[in-house]
Amino acid sequence: MDRRLLDLLACPQCKGGLQPCAQRQALCCPRCHLQYPIRDDIPVLLLDEAKPYVDKPA
Repeated sequence: MDRRLLDLLACPQCKGGLQPCAQRQALCCPRCHLQYPIRDDIPVLLLDEAKPYVDKPA
């Protein structure tokens, strides 16, 4: 994912920054410990789609 885009995105819950997850299949919020899926190279930043994560962000 483009770093410039990543710098613009924020967690819908806490408005904190997001980081790529270890698998690069999702974006993770280190504050909320939620991960948001990436589908067809588009981050899905909906709370209904978020899942808790255990792994540390990359």
